[in-house]
Amino acid sequence: MHAPEHLIAEISGQAIPLDRSGAAMDRLVAMAADASYVLIGEATHGTHEFYAIRAELTKRLIVEHGFAAVAAEADWPDSYRVNRYVRGEPSITSADSALAAFERFPRWMWRNTVVRDFVEWLRTHNEAIDTPAERIGFYGLDLYSLEASIEAVVAYLDKVDPAAATLARAHYGCFDHHFARNPQQYGYATMLGLTPGCEREVLDQLAVLRRKRFDYLTRDGFAAGEDFYCAEQNAAVVRNAEHYYRTMFEGRVSSWNLRDRHMADTLFGLADHLHIQRGTTPKIVVWAHNSHVGDARATEMGQRGEWNIGSLVREAHGRNACLIGFTTHHGTVRAASAWDGPGEVKTVRPGMSGSYEGLFHAVGIPQFLLVLRDNPVMHRHLELSRLQRAIGVLYLPETERQSHYVFAQLPDQFDAVIHVDVTRALEALPPIPQQPQMGVLETYPTGV
Repeated sequence: MHAPEHLIAEISGQAIPLDRSGAAMDRLVAMAADASYVLIGEATHGTHEFYAIRAELTKRLIVEHGFAAVAAEADWPDSYRVNRYVRGEPSITSADSALAAFERFPRWMWRNTVVRDFVEWLRTHNEAIDTPAERIGFYGLDLYSLEASIEAVVAYLDKVDPAAATLARAHYGCFDHHFARNPQQYGYATMLGLTPGCEREVLDQLAVLRRKRFDYLTRDGFAAGEDFYCAEQNAAVVRNAEHYYRTMFEGRVSSWNLRDRHMADTLFGLADHLHIQRGTTPKIVVWAHNSHVGDARATEMGQRGEWNIGSLVREAHGRNACLIGFTTHHGTVRAASAWDGPGEVKTVRPGMSGSYEGLFHAVGIPQFLLVLRDNPVMHRHLELSRLQRAIGVLYLPETERQSHYVFAQLPDQFDAVIHVDVTRALEALPPIPQQPQMGVLETYPTGV
């Protein structure tokens, strides 16, 4: 038996089929149950099976093992509307309405049938929990919401401290003088030295908000604490978004690292908040792309100096973090052809020869789990770097090798990987009225 056939046989012997027996999901739940952070990825931003399996795994972790929150690769204010809904806010009447805040491209990432059904399930699950602090939350980790976060901070202060709201308008008015809060124009002009930046103003505003923490938190108990936490996080988003847009023109590494550091810090801050709120150490599920949740140190990314949520969480928490990835060989995906373009159902090309996708396809099992943690057989056979595909919000098959593949060492990147050989595109929810969109963000061209 030559080497490739031997390798395929070894993988086949280790693979646990995802079938009606439930053995694969049981094994995955058992491995993840005791972790404080379970990071569940996706090889694309538009594949139904990745989202559906991730949702089912998350439900089991919540119901069977007491996980306290989902933290997603999504903007904070948009996700917080979902959080309000799932935790019982009566003014938001449905999951569709809760997801309506996701107006920024790419809407289908969160406005799709799988997320809608999960959000509705989470609302129903929480209705049986009487104590507000014990209800499961849904939060966003990302930093693209400069405008929405500014508006949220000012709206909060208008309610609790009108004088402080006036000061906040003055601080954030720095963006209005030249750019009408267009973050790409702002970043470009400050990079060229055409205008001073707003760094001092956003730092001052965050400091002012934090200095008044005690005053704001002594007003209405649990509700006051939630409202302040949300406002404080929005102010932190503004601060880091301002920095991000100033660095995005300096190169991919600096802006990528700033973004993922923000997401990791938001995750750790959320854990601290929930610990105080619940009185026990919370366990949190993270939903994000493979490129964010897999350990960057085991990929090309790490070789060029990039880190990500997965590497930062592992560095801080070791085996108390569980990292789960996905792969697919071929099928369809929902993705755009250009930034801010419409979501299309596109054909995914078969995985390239020499890639993990091609290797797993040769195993011949339609869907399977491969446990990599504490698995010396798979470490021995998969330690060689191989190509791995990453499709973000854009899919460019004509330049697939350059746009969508990186080298990775899978056993060091993930604790487990789920392969779904043939996948289909996410089903997007009906469109909502479009708002004016900003320019091209840093994740172009792969959009992860």
